[in-house]
Amino acid sequence: DPAYYWLTDADITHRPQTLAALASHAGANRLALASGMVRLPAENAWEKLLVPAFIFYFALLYPFRAVNDPASRIAGAAGGSLLIRRDALEAIGGIAAIKDEVIDDCALARAVKRSGRNIWLGLAERSRSLRRHEHLADFWAMVARSAYPQLGHSPILLVMTLVGMAVAFLAPPLLLFAEGAAFWAGALAWGLMAGAYWPTVRYHGLSPLWALTLPAAAVLFSAMTIASAVAHHQNRPARWRGRGVGIADTERP
Repeated sequence: DPAYYWLTDADITHRPQTLAALASHAGANRLALASGMVRLPAENAWEKLLVPAFIFYFALLYPFRAVNDPASRIAGAAGGSLLIRRDALEAIGGIAAIKDEVIDDCALARAVKRSGRNIWLGLAERSRSLRRHEHLADFWAMVARSAYPQLGHSPILLVMTLVGMAVAFLAPPLLLFAEGAAFWAGALAWGLMAGAYWPTVRYHGLSPLWALTLPAAAVLFSAMTIASAVAHHQNRPARWRGRGVGIADTERP
């Protein structure tokens, strides 16, 4: 029997030695699960606007350092390249333990970490997704399927998230229409936001000017989150890769 299982998507290409490097890292650090966020294409305008922001927001939800800290309760994973020990998977009940989860990779990481084993999340620079997002609708479908489930289908968390997005990412550019101290506070906040975002933009090989577009991305991600919540409460499953997700099997026609 294998010591590890490697889970990946069919639309991802891996450079040689990717699996060997991941297995070596897992073995050296006694990890039950090790996953890497694969590099997503950021070539057309929509991808340049939304892909780096998607990675940035993911890292805010699942700070890599906290995920990798055994003392932290935060657990997350990236399903594009995920290595898990066979005995760790068996200990949580196998894949069947997450069969009803929409965000199955993070659910798997959560189950493994709760079992008392170590997990790791990082960037998989050796791996690249081939899936393109030519239109806004392509990205919308990807985010809408998971945004509200990510919040536990909680209206309270939804409101808190939207308020937080507005205060953190939308208020700074809006304050530029004010005068005096409010203007300078908005300019400073937008500058600090762009500075925090710049490493993610640079990772995707983009111009520094794209670091200024985070407020625009925040508007779109907020709208996608609202759409995800509306679809859930209207009992409409999100469409993802040709199938409906987000509604229990017993509720599907």
